[in-house]
Amino acid sequence: MKFQLAVNLERIDDSVDMREVAKHTLDMVQMAEGGGFNIVWAAEHHALEMTIAPNPFQILTWWAKETNNLRLGTAVVNAAYWHPINLAGEAAFLDLISGGRLEFGIGSGAYQREFDRMHPGLKQTEGWRYMQEMLPVVRALWQGDVAHNGEFWQFPSATSCPKPLQSEVPVWVAARSPITYDYALREKCHVMCWPLTRGFEEAELYKKLLDAAVEKADNGFRPTFAMMRHAAVYDNQADKDEAIRAIQTVLGQFENLFRNMDDVHNGFPKKIPLDELQGREQFQPDMLEENLLFGSPDTVIQKLKRYEALGVDEFIYYASMGMDMAAQKRSMKLFCDEVIPAFR
Repeated sequence: MKFQLAVNLERIDDSVDMREVAKHTLDMVQMAEGGGFNIVWAAEHHALEMTIAPNPFQILTWWAKETNNLRLGTAVVNAAYWHPINLAGEAAFLDLISGGRLEFGIGSGAYQREFDRMHPGLKQTEGWRYMQEMLPVVRALWQGDVAHNGEFWQFPSATSCPKPLQSEVPVWVAARSPITYDYALREKCHVMCWPLTRGFEEAELYKKLLDAAVEKADNGFRPTFAMMRHAAVYDNQADKDEAIRAIQTVLGQFENLFRNMDDVHNGFPKKIPLDELQGREQFQPDMLEENLLFGSPDTVIQKLKRYEALGVDEFIYYASMGMDMAAQKRSMKLFCDEVIPAFR
């Protein structure tokens, strides 16, 4: 099993200086490279302090300068917010200046609030249609001149300038529904998934969807299957308590956005009471500790071995959940020093 890092510039409130957030994020990326991680992912989100990522390519360009071998991925660009020529060119430029380290992740978007501002009138549930039109066009632009007359974009002959250094850029699709798994395999894309706070049975469901899509595509392509979980490795009660407190705060903000309550002020979503939500049992401390990648190094190793046995090729350590920065670094160090060696 290999390991990937998802980390955001995040602020849960305005008590933390953005310069401190930026430094911490870069520290985590460099710890990942030194600790044996394979890929680091940057997100795309807009007008939200909990995930400050207006352009993942800018973030990855910054990280490229400060790393040597770590591969640099977008997780994910939202197709509906881009034009194909613009997206192909920005992605290719990152591949060029990073020495061919791009991992291109594309998705269909998460929050209706963002769509209302970035693509007014488009329902989040329709974002997948833009992704499915976008990806083949971007790949074609990387190869040479192409004209396009699609449902959402039309343009005369053009190409990506520059071209990627890699002859074939690895492409990832963020998938949860059967239609997205089928699309990913049909287009020969790797797959990343996120069971949120749900139990292991959700991971098992995603593996079944992947296997069904592989069989349906029948094209000889075997994707890399990556799974993401919020992660906190600890060896004392104080850090355990901090991890539970932090994740409950972030989940309260996430559910605000996910349910489109639009209670956001100066970029900070209001935390909604988790105990008022349907399915609230999954937000209880014992369930969070069980379902997420939380625990001592030994506990985390055992959890990861279960994912490995399921068929997960690479695990995405999701570091950003509002935890104290020093605690995030302690968790990361324990993971690099005591967990990763168990899979070497």
